[in-house]
Amino acid sequence: MIPVVHHPAYVAPAPARSTYQWNKNGLIRDLLRAQGTAVTWHEAEAMPRHWLEAVHDADYVDQVLTASVPADKTRRIGFPVTDAVAARSAVVPGGTWLAARLALAHGFAANTAGGSHHALHATGAGYCVFNDLAIAAVRLIEERDVNRLMVVDCDVHQGDGTASLLAGRPGITTYSIHAEKNFPVRKARSTLDVGLPDGVDDDGYLAALTDTLVPLLEAERPELILYQAGVDPFAGDRLGRLSLTLDGLARRERLVAGLAIARGIPLASTVGGGYGDDALEIASRHVGAILTLGAAFAGTMR
Repeated sequence: MIPVVHHPAYVAPAPARSTYQWNKNGLIRDLLRAQGTAVTWHEAEAMPRHWLEAVHDADYVDQVLTASVPADKTRRIGFPVTDAVAARSAVVPGGTWLAARLALAHGFAANTAGGSHHALHATGAGYCVFNDLAIAAVRLIEERDVNRLMVVDCDVHQGDGTASLLAGRPGITTYSIHAEKNFPVRKARSTLDVGLPDGVDDDGYLAALTDTLVPLLEAERPELILYQAGVDPFAGDRLGRLSLTLDGLARRERLVAGLAIARGIPLASTVGGGYGDDALEIASRHVGAILTLGAAFAGTMR
């Protein structure tokens, strides 16, 4: 069975003037529920405020939690932070942290939200409010759940917020493979960045991933992977510039899972990016990632 983390607050009403697909997390939940006993459900709790402030500016944390984010930061995020969005923003990092703890216990676990890798120290950006990957990573290290972890970010956009927030923190390695010409224009510096040209196909992508991630895993030897399994490298994604097929995305998940399993590294996944007008199609891509990862880890699950 696949341990999956969810919370009702993940399904927040869409704020006014938002182009983000707010219903995709509910659809992800529904599609996974249809798997029956293949999934075991766990409910996230809000991340305590002091852990949010371990990564983000305290004034910004207060602005989010009180739904009083100023206009300039609202524009960078891409939607208003309402009371419902504030509640969601606090619980999603708790979900990624819980998925990580479950992965340490079982080998693999998935959060049905998260992957908010553009959120920066004092502002959100690119549909990201709080950086759940960075918050979870810092808490896991500081509470000594692990001594070394790696954030592996396979979203089509560079994980600039994660890179900047985790730079120089002992025990944490960041890896991002992305479309070089895509958002953000100004990239941060991960431990290792792999910028790909537009239009890279399945074989080119998987070769680049293998050639760069394997040596980093060998050098850093993490005890846990936080995996941003963004599905926007898909050729049909509205905000992607790469050309992966659905089979290519599945091969990516099997590759990442196989690298982790071969080294005995637990893996916790988040959903990351996926964009377009058909929310059900996007949710299906995310669920495909979770189920493919779960199937790969099935023989090793504790």
